[in-house]
Amino acid sequence: MITPDQVSAMIKAGLPDADVQVQDLTGGGDHYQVVVVSSKFEGCSLVQQHQLVYGAVREAMSSEAIHALALKTYTPADWVAQSA
Repeated sequence: MITPDQVSAMIKAGLPDADVQVQDLTGGGDHYQVVVVSSKFEGCSLVQQHQLVYGAVREAMSSEAIHALALKTYTPADWVAQSA
């Protein structure tokens, strides 16, 4: 089982400037909803943004420690606009 804090740490290791929010959807530690805000997403398509996050958690996903990951990714400007 991987904790939300561990998921957040993995993502921050791959995207050091990221603001990460992780929610365990099942209480079992393998299905998560994640919101990631990073300037690294500037100029990237949504698919590319998700690929960056999946790259950061690749090992946990391949070992099935993380079974499902629902992603929402934003640039800082998009996050501010979405939050307004």
